[in-house]
Amino acid sequence: MESSSAMVPFPLLTTPIESTYRPCTIPYRFASDSPRKATPAEVAWIDVFRKSIASFRKHAELDDSVSDAQARAAQFSERYGKILDDLQEDPESHGGPPDCVEEENAKSLILFEQVVTLFDNTEDGGKRLENLIRGVFAGNIFDLGAAQAVIFVDNSGADIVLGILPFARELLRRGTQVVLAANDLPSINDVTYSELVEIVSKVKEMKDGREYILGVDAKNLLIVNSGSDLPVIDLSYVSPELAYLSNDADLVVLEGMGRAIETNLYAQFKCDSLKLGMVKHPEVAEFLGGRLYDCVIKYTEVIP
Repeated sequence: MESSSAMVPFPLLTTPIESTYRPCTIPYRFASDSPRKATPAEVAWIDVFRKSIASFRKHAELDDSVSDAQARAAQFSERYGKILDDLQEDPESHGGPPDCVEEENAKSLILFEQVVTLFDNTEDGGKRLENLIRGVFAGNIFDLGAAQAVIFVDNSGADIVLGILPFARELLRRGTQVVLAANDLPSINDVTYSELVEIVSKVKEMKDGREYILGVDAKNLLIVNSGSDLPVIDLSYVSPELAYLSNDADLVVLEGMGRAIETNLYAQFKCDSLKLGMVKHPEVAEFLGGRLYDCVIKYTEVIP
């Protein structure tokens, strides 16, 4: 479901949103910091983007659908590097660095059936869930009794194809309606709405007039444009289509460091929520008191 209307608040946030919701977990900047000088945390993020320039340029140069790919790739590299330099010199100079996207979906789709088969061969439901998301469901802390789940997806490639889609398929198997919410526009390597529609179409199969994902009825799988164009998400601004489809949901899943940890780790919802992410940057690990590449798994149950 595409979006073309003004953004609205996500309806499952605890109200009043103005006093209960702040889409920022980690204080990268304090009131005492100069607005014209980059903080150490901001410099670290600028360095992350700067180190990505070479790989983005290489991928762009290999695009045979563009006649002057090498020239455009070189132009991107120069302009992007200049913007990052400007941001480090003056954080207010551009408002925020631009984003790039690369795809790994084709490689992951080749492995999709094999991965799902491995999960299906685990007969015990609890063990199967533990294999889908390691440790999340150990000890019966979460029984997946949701009637409708909204999942905010993260990266292209293995993340969406071999991680989220098998998880969504398991929810569908259990009778849950699943709404997958993806970005409107590219941001780093996050999967977009249009890309996700294409990916899901490739794992679906028609049988007797109905759509299935490797034997599981997919009639209750919906894909929606979240309205976001960032690697994080501010849930006070989502697409009306997402808000409409989420009204009756009883489970919200946020996946990825940007959405689950950096902006919504402490977000409060009217329904149960599950936040999953891997710590990929030192400043995030330091703030959380953990280690680089630790996994954050936070399940919050709302008691009626």
